[in-house]
Amino acid sequence: MMETVLRILTWVSVLGCGLMAGVFFAFSTFVMNGLTRLPAARGIAAMQAINVSAVSGLFIAAFIGTALTCAGLVLSSPGTWSDPHSRERLLGGAIFLVGCFGVTAAFNVPRNDALAALNPDSADAALHWARYVSGWTAWNHVRTVACLAATVLLTRALR
Repeated sequence: MMETVLRILTWVSVLGCGLMAGVFFAFSTFVMNGLTRLPAARGIAAMQAINVSAVSGLFIAAFIGTALTCAGLVLSSPGTWSDPHSRERLLGGAIFLVGCFGVTAAFNVPRNDALAALNPDSADAALHWARYVSGWTAWNHVRTVACLAATVLLTRALR
């Protein structure tokens, strides 16, 4: 029974980590670049709208759901240490929780909150926008790599 539950949790985690890697990859490789090609006020307004949509749609459900399944894998690992794939489940889940969920909470969300309070038409908006894009994107690269690493490790755990 436990083996079946772990297999299902691992599959769901693989799918969630892969999905999150794709979303973050898209932002790192072309979405943020596209937004910076707009005048600062329009880029800010667009990102503000994206951030509102992200926390009220399927993205947040997939993001939180993946964090929960990864947490389940991490928490189950001590009890399944004799399973040869327990280490991969533990590492994959932990990498997602720290490198994606933790980074999001500690670095990307505070930047999003600051951007939400910014008036796109203010005199210093362009300066704040440039700082936001640089910092937010750097941490988004970390999330992308973490999600990819978690996907690989969790996929290996399914062997």
